[in-house]
Amino acid sequence: MAHKVDGYRAVVISLKAGLVDGRYVPSGDLSDAQMDALADLSDRYSFGELRGTYQQNLVFADVQTNELYELWQQLAELHLARANINTLTDMIVCPGWDYCSLANATTHNIAEQIEKQFDDLDYLYDLGDIRLNMSGCMNACAHHHTGDIGILGVDKKGEHWYQISLGGNSSNDAKLGKILGKAVPADDVASTLQTILDVYLDIRGTNEQDVEGFGDVIDRVGIAPFKEKVYG
Repeated sequence: MAHKVDGYRAVVISLKAGLVDGRYVPSGDLSDAQMDALADLSDRYSFGELRGTYQQNLVFADVQTNELYELWQQLAELHLARANINTLTDMIVCPGWDYCSLANATTHNIAEQIEKQFDDLDYLYDLGDIRLNMSGCMNACAHHHTGDIGILGVDKKGEHWYQISLGGNSSNDAKLGKILGKAVPADDVASTLQTILDVYLDIRGTNEQDVEGFGDVIDRVGIAPFKEKVYG
């Protein structure tokens, strides 16, 4: 990221490692060894300052540009150099049923399902910036209702289902997403997202200078085209 002082950059560290050695790492998680290493790296590269972000990521605020590659190499060894910031897999995910007594449904199993479905960075970059937020109950700790795509876990007679909303925004033009339709079963979440994204890719506007973003498409056409494809 750009910095107000020449010769410096702010470095955003993704805590959305996805699958590491075949094992899913929950969004926002760090091991004790990674935390110790990051503390040392902040002393070495960022004047001892390490910030947490709303997106469940970390920031080294003041890194010299001539040390960026060296820092990246050390972050890569820690599995903390994934280049997915602001993509679909840079998900905000609450702890869900597995860790929270208030939750109605699990979340990390759904996030893992999404990671496996969308593991191609070229594809994610082509989609552009998309904010996906997922909450395990109506307390909305992940602010699912303000994501470009929001997922809310609900309980139906002891089974976990997932309600999807589209078009939320937490920026200066803040607004709540609109519920797409009835909740989908756990096994169908990633495939439902694939259908939604296929519609987006099909109807987005493009020109030589720009590609219409996901939120802009929702603003232009609403959720009807997505609802029709998902529910047929």
